[in-house]
Amino acid sequence: MEVKLIGATPNPIRVIYTAARCCYSSRSPIDIIVEKKSKPAMMRLIKRLFKIGHHSVLEHVSLTFAIHRISRACSHQLVRHRLASYSQQSQRYVTQKRSFVIPRSLRRKKKFLQSLSMIHDLYQELLKEIEKEDARYLIPNAQATNIVMTMNLRELIHAASLRLCNRAQWEIRSLFRKIRSELRDYEPTLATFLRPKCQHLGFCPEEEPCGRYRSVARQ
Repeated sequence: MEVKLIGATPNPIRVIYTAARCCYSSRSPIDIIVEKKSKPAMMRLIKRLFKIGHHSVLEHVSLTFAIHRISRACSHQLVRHRLASYSQQSQRYVTQKRSFVIPRSLRRKKKFLQSLSMIHDLYQELLKEIEKEDARYLIPNAQATNIVMTMNLRELIHAASLRLCNRAQWEIRSLFRKIRSELRDYEPTLATFLRPKCQHLGFCPEEEPCGRYRSVARQ
């Protein structure tokens, strides 16, 4: 799996700060954005608004990630986060390679590995007779895929709060760790908002907690 941040709103902290100040100031946002304000001072306001639930200002920051070689099982989970834009490698137009994402629990299962090999061989045979758009019905969830994803920061924080949970499925949890790492390289202060829901709430909302926080769902 490989993740790369390929596009982002320039000066994201200043953009968020300007949007936030616009809500509570009589001044023009055109004037606010050029005022001399240090990053720590802007972040203090942003963190205060985040704490009280004024999250809409985060939507002004957009982030685009190129994601290489995740499974179709993982991409199906990813696109459930609907407040985003996705462009995924098409199985209708792109001939699929022998490229699979295999869980650790299945890496030594001969029957599983043989089945993947047989499926790919049959897929190649079918392509001699039918179009890719029909042959793709044979392709398993393990098939590797590529996808470009654009999310605003508010939605990314929400998605990360679910997918960085220790109880999230391992592959998508790994994906969001890499997304967080890419954001950290771009703007470390914003990356601190990408954390499991329990770290935002101070308790675990899950029925079966991982142990990091006490669960209130069972009470």
